[in-house]
Amino acid sequence: MKLNLLAGFALACMAVTTVSQAQQTPAGQTPPASTTPPAAPVPAAPPASNYDYHDAFGPYFYGKNGSEYRASDGEPGPKYWQNRADYQLAATLNDQTNEITGSEILTYTNNSPQKLGYLWMNLEQNLFKLDSRGTAIVPWVGTNPKQVSRNWGRGQDFDAGYKIKSIKMLGLKGAETDVKFLISDTRMQVYLPKEVMAAGGQVKLKIEYSFISPMYGSDRMGIQDSKNGKIFQIAQWYPRMCVYDDVYGWNTIPYSGPGEFYLEYGDFDLSITAPANHIVVASGELLNPQEVYTPTQLKRWAEAANSEKTVVIRSASEVTDPASRPAGKKTLTWHFKIKNARDASWGSSAAFIIDAAKMDLPSGKKSIAISAYPVESDGVDAWARSTEYVKKSIEYNSKQWFEFPYPAATAVAGIVGGMEYPGIVFCGAGAKKGSLWGVNDHEFGHTWFPMIVGSNERMYGWMDEGFNTFINTLSTADFNNGEYYRKGGNMHRAGAAFTAPGLEPMLSQPANLKERNTGTLLYSKPGAGLTMLREVILGHDRFDFAFRTYIAKWAFKHPTPDDFFRTMENAGGENLQWFWRGWFINNWRLDVAVRSVDYVDNDPSKGAFITIDNLEKMAMPVILEIKTVSGKTDRVTLPVEIWERNNSWKFKYPSTEAIQSVTYDPDKVLPDFNEANNTWTKQ
Repeated sequence: MKLNLLAGFALACMAVTTVSQAQQTPAGQTPPASTTPPAAPVPAAPPASNYDYHDAFGPYFYGKNGSEYRASDGEPGPKYWQNRADYQLAATLNDQTNEITGSEILTYTNNSPQKLGYLWMNLEQNLFKLDSRGTAIVPWVGTNPKQVSRNWGRGQDFDAGYKIKSIKMLGLKGAETDVKFLISDTRMQVYLPKEVMAAGGQVKLKIEYSFISPMYGSDRMGIQDSKNGKIFQIAQWYPRMCVYDDVYGWNTIPYSGPGEFYLEYGDFDLSITAPANHIVVASGELLNPQEVYTPTQLKRWAEAANSEKTVVIRSASEVTDPASRPAGKKTLTWHFKIKNARDASWGSSAAFIIDAAKMDLPSGKKSIAISAYPVESDGVDAWARSTEYVKKSIEYNSKQWFEFPYPAATAVAGIVGGMEYPGIVFCGAGAKKGSLWGVNDHEFGHTWFPMIVGSNERMYGWMDEGFNTFINTLSTADFNNGEYYRKGGNMHRAGAAFTAPGLEPMLSQPANLKERNTGTLLYSKPGAGLTMLREVILGHDRFDFAFRTYIAKWAFKHPTPDDFFRTMENAGGENLQWFWRGWFINNWRLDVAVRSVDYVDNDPSKGAFITIDNLEKMAMPVILEIKTVSGKTDRVTLPVEIWERNNSWKFKYPSTEAIQSVTYDPDKVLPDFNEANNTWTKQ
């Protein structure tokens, strides 16, 4: 999801390769005369420091050993399991009352080692009821009841929430048994007549329900008015299975708005019935195009499926032409299918322009990029380039990380600023140029996190938003030779914001964060952390291999933070626990000072001793720029291990003339928040 409050810090870091370390003599030993280093001047007393190397590099980072479910190297263990939810969904849209009436057949497979006597399901539409927990915790700002900070329904008072008509268990030969259920806010407990057996047992439920769509549903769904009709962006539109996993059992954290979703994988069969003048787009592949498009449009679809350039399926001038829709029916039913997905969503409107182009995937599989938008959003500076953006974003990430797994990728313009679902995203109808590229790229970047790598967004928003923010920096640099890429970014300034006193730890649940901190802690800070890991700590080759390994090992599975940390360490070949502690687990700060430069025997030609101090809690590798009085410039990098048992570090630099200045982190790629002590200058 793209938050309006997210400023987004763009980071351009330079990898460093030269390593220089001080020569050390084992304690209690006197080196031979020929190798005795020259005497070093005694530097001034070190300044006061908050750094404690026992905190930064202490043992016992992981709370438990690897198990048969989750291995110690970060990959799924030999007995890893997860349950499965397959859905057959049918819904009818009433575009006059905004009501969706639905029927769901859920096939739930219990692959766990436990029998299950009850199920938990998500009812996210209940957030919009006036008595929901989410409504109760919206803070007031002023005296007007509609003046609230992020009012998830924008103050709309309507007959909100699910109306569950019935739940029946389906048995052999079509037998149906009524099932008792209990609704608790945004969750529903279903009491099964008999337990679902472990290790592959199945239960099939039929649920009849309805709800009225909110006009604005917490920026995840809603209805946009346009001059040619309403635009429906419909999500969280059917009762969805809660995840039962080996970490927490049933994951039943209520939906209150800030935290997103945690869902099981399965196959989805969708039938959406809408007014005949509507065009419906949805997750997955349209199975009956000949029933819902005109012969002319079918020819254009065939052209688009083989075209590198955008092909218009229904143009702006055709939107109001009755001939652009099949004649003779009041409603049409659109049939879609998507496999191995964690959700499905759809959009519907009489106002849609539709265009499309093929996407070139690494394996040669076919997929298509599609955009649906009103005439108000048309234009080469706006949504007429949307399909180009979708195509290039997905092609880049497919090549760089993991292949896009779905037969279509559809961007829908409407009231939602930015929200992601498998194979379909909702973006703001008013987005243009770089902002439209940015929102399309970000929302389809979520294909990889959390649609492919199915992390728990309700608990760990940084594992999808932050990882996606990171890959967006690379795809934006790649798109059209950097058309919208802004190189740069001052990590000293950003680091001050990322580690400001009072910020919550990044691992906090999204609903446990102050709203003003969400953009920093879920998006920018974790994204910047991965950039530092790639550019400064591991380097491109090791990082990319480790990150791809994480994606491949956890594709269509449910990783935890520990699984990510362990995978990056094992595949990257580096103990990174000091990094996880400082940047992810704690809100630690970085402040390294260049204290002094002293010469051997007071003679610059014999070499110099440079002393630096770590004054705050965080450890990072060191990058120094050394300039001599003649104007020569040199770079020295020191590994993070210099801080493993030291608060201060002195090393010998082989100078042959006086040093003019020594500057810590000259390119500003590390989050040092205090630049005042970063440079020593010759007096």
